[in-house]
Amino acid sequence: MDERDRSGGFLALAILAPVVGALAGLVGALFRLSLDGADSFRNGIVLRAHDLGLLGLPLVMVLCAAGAWLAAWLVRSYAPPASGSGIPHVEAVLLGRVPPATFSLIPVKFFGGVLAIGSGLALGREGPTVQMGATLAHLVGRLFRVAWADSRVLLAAGAGAGLATAFNAPIAGAVFVQEELVRRFEPRIAIAALGASATAIGVSRLILGDAPDFEISALAEAPGWSMPLYVLLGVASGLMAIAYNRTLLACLGLAGRFGNRPEIVAALIGAVIGAIAWFGPGLVGGGDPITARMLLGEGTLAMLPLVFLLRFGLSTTSYAAGTPGGLFAPMLVLGSQLGLFFGLACVALVPGLDLEPRGFAVVGMAALFTGIVRAPLTGIVLVTEMTGSVTLLLPMLAACFAAMLVPTLLRDPPIYDSLRDRMPGQSPPKEPD
Repeated sequence: MDERDRSGGFLALAILAPVVGALAGLVGALFRLSLDGADSFRNGIVLRAHDLGLLGLPLVMVLCAAGAWLAAWLVRSYAPPASGSGIPHVEAVLLGRVPPATFSLIPVKFFGGVLAIGSGLALGREGPTVQMGATLAHLVGRLFRVAWADSRVLLAAGAGAGLATAFNAPIAGAVFVQEELVRRFEPRIAIAALGASATAIGVSRLILGDAPDFEISALAEAPGWSMPLYVLLGVASGLMAIAYNRTLLACLGLAGRFGNRPEIVAALIGAVIGAIAWFGPGLVGGGDPITARMLLGEGTLAMLPLVFLLRFGLSTTSYAAGTPGGLFAPMLVLGSQLGLFFGLACVALVPGLDLEPRGFAVVGMAALFTGIVRAPLTGIVLVTEMTGSVTLLLPMLAACFAAMLVPTLLRDPPIYDSLRDRMPGQSPPKEPD
């Protein structure tokens, strides 16, 4: 490619990437608003159902089962690639193993995600926004007849814009593209990712506002002597990440025994979640309110392990339902719970320690994310942007170092690699451009 073609390609990407970002930001913001409305609707139904006494319990179970069933049916009938997170599919497209998704994925991912997460499944909003952003980018590339090399760049940038919108984290969106999706630094992708993420956040903030996802009071810097404790938290997070990854894959294996009728699995899981929602409405769904409480330090040593185990089970089984929904938000819930429990335990075991358990909750989010996904820079930047706190960067580095080291030494693969390898109909990967 001569210098003129290269400059023209950069200019085209510089023009189209913000267009992709604006579309991803608009769709992602509307998706978040729809999820908020679905959560409020579910909680209102549960509240009204209590007026019926115990007769309201089966009503809630049936409604949640129906929502999950419909979400899985939409996926199977109209857009099978919309199942689950969507990030493994985007990675497979970038590797040339599967073709890009068609337009039909976008409405299925949007409405299926609202139905599934609105029914209480413990799934994240970021998987749908990442895959919808990537699909929108591919469609823009086709509209302007962009060559595959540049369309691939736009697709990655659109995916990053989707993540940025999901968590109001523009830098994390751009870092995610380089660290997880393409796994190498490419100037063309970096330019497109930055442009798309910046525009996506500009559009989404017009609709959603510009406050961080979790507003917490200022945290003091961790004392130097506490670094070994954060390393221990990282070790615990790495071990928990292995358990999470293996449990999730086992749940998918069990769900696969139902053959080509994932709706049955989704309905059963939805019914169980409906029963849980009847007794504890705040325990189901994506889990942002739980994370917010952990970051405020609201938890006890007695209750945290029980709620953690419940959310651990909900997250892994919900993903096996075959509905649209991501893993990031449930990971952050578990990481905050694990971190807060660790911090409270340290203070209880050694009274008088000058430590803030809330700080361990923040660090735990980044550490568990790193252990599961193996993308430490994305985890650190994401948590920093979501909380607006920069005082815990050094503890995050220490914890993420250990959280990444443990599963790597024990040869546990990153979760998205495992999920991508499970996808059917893949061809051998193409050589990188």
